Amino acid sequence: MLVSADFNTIPEQYAKNAPDDARMDGVPCVSFPFYIDHLNPAAKYLHWEFSDPDSIPVCGFEWIHWTMANLPVAALMFDPSDAHALQIPPDFSRRVTAMIPEAVQGRNSQASPLYGQDQRNLQLVAHYTGPQPPDKDHGYVLQIWGTTSPIAGLEQGFWLNEMLHGLEHSQVVDGGGITLIGKC
Repeated sequence: MLVSADFNTIPEQYAKNAPDDARMDGVPCVSFPFYIDHLNPAAKYLHWEFSDPDSIPVCGFEWIHWTMANLPVAALMFDPSDAHALQIPPDFSRRVTAMIPEAVQGRNSQASPLYGQDQRNLQLVAHYTGPQPPDKDHGYVLQIWGTTSPIAGLEQGFWLNEMLHGLEHSQVVDGGGITLIGKC
């Protein structure tokens, strides 16, 4: 699997300087587009984590920005002969539930009881939240796994550890990732 984007630095509309109409409770909420190429044909479901390891010195843990599980490849693939046939479009996080209801999104770090957000607001805590590094540019990691079947037991608002444990018991047949820069 090859994960790519049309940029190395996350564009402002998906990050810290997003316009007001691309925010929820002040947090950037429009997810960025990316591609998944050369996917093993045995991979029928996609799962991912988008996180910020550079946040550890700032807040004491790796900030989770977005998790997705049980996304059927068949719901996205239009022309397998096209090199970029498998594209995750812009604003996918806010639109996926209506488009592909079997795909579920997990809680991001906004859901932490330490952060003080309303944990019941799944529109904020179980969707994409864009990079907002406070101290310097950060490297954000998008890690994707392909499996032969969905991960059992995950529901909208799952926790990242639940997905990772589910991957341990799934047939992972492909994986890849990319690191993108988020500007301070």
